[in-house]
Amino acid sequence: MGSFSIWHWLVVLLVVLLLFGSGKISGLMGDVAKGIKSFKANIKEEEKPADASMAAESAPPAGTIAGPQGATATATTAEPAPGTTTAAAPATGRPAA
Repeated sequence: MGSFSIWHWLVVLLVVLLLFGSGKISGLMGDVAKGIKSFKANIKEEEKPADASMAAESAPPAGTIAGPQGATATATTAEPAPGTTTAAAPATGRPAA
């Protein structure tokens, strides 16, 4: 009862053919085939330049830029130190005046 018999599928196929006609279905299938061919052609075109760009990226750079001499980096934290409050978020919950 849960599966369809071959007769059910034949009736569905007949209704689809009557609604859309055989010309529209064959035209649709032709358009799908053209889309697949176009997709494959574009994939092949993209693979060739990608390989060339990867080869260019692997070459060492022509020159280097020197950084500032004697500069040291300092770390900053996003959280305030324990026991301190910020002006943006007062402890009372009221906006700052």
